[in-house]
Amino acid sequence: MSKKKWVVELCQQERDELNRLISKGRSSAMNIVKARILLKADQGSHGPAWGDGRIVEALESNLTQVARVRRKLVEEGMNAVFARKKRQTPPRSRVFDGAGEAALVALACSEPPQGYGRWSIRLLAQKVVEMEIVDSVHFNTVGRTLKKTLSNRI
Repeated sequence: MSKKKWVVELCQQERDELNRLISKGRSSAMNIVKARILLKADQGSHGPAWGDGRIVEALESNLTQVARVRRKLVEEGMNAVFARKKRQTPPRSRVFDGAGEAALVALACSEPPQGYGRWSIRLLAQKVVEMEIVDSVHFNTVGRTLKKTLSNRI
């Protein structure tokens, strides 16, 4: 049998904290499973020191999850096991950068073109593309950008 790379050794305070998390029943099911994995994998003096296979069978989990939870505890600490990972990049890149937003706001505050009583969002979207501020833009994006930038000024 190979030696484990990430050995979990919990102190009594950590064990109590995990037991409290499980017994309260207010945490998500995934966090409760992670807490149980850590308690069963505990190689410390008061831990049961179960093997990964036994933990998988008992908790109806999988080896990958058990290994990932153990690794995260050893490398990053207890809080990292239960915290969600923050995204590195947003799901979509921004259409308007700071200068683009400023140009859009300036355009929206200017006089509308001849024949129009006011700027519509669709008209602003067309004009922003004509002025080559952005390559293409949907009118909803223009509306969201204006709402975000102008709402705190009104």
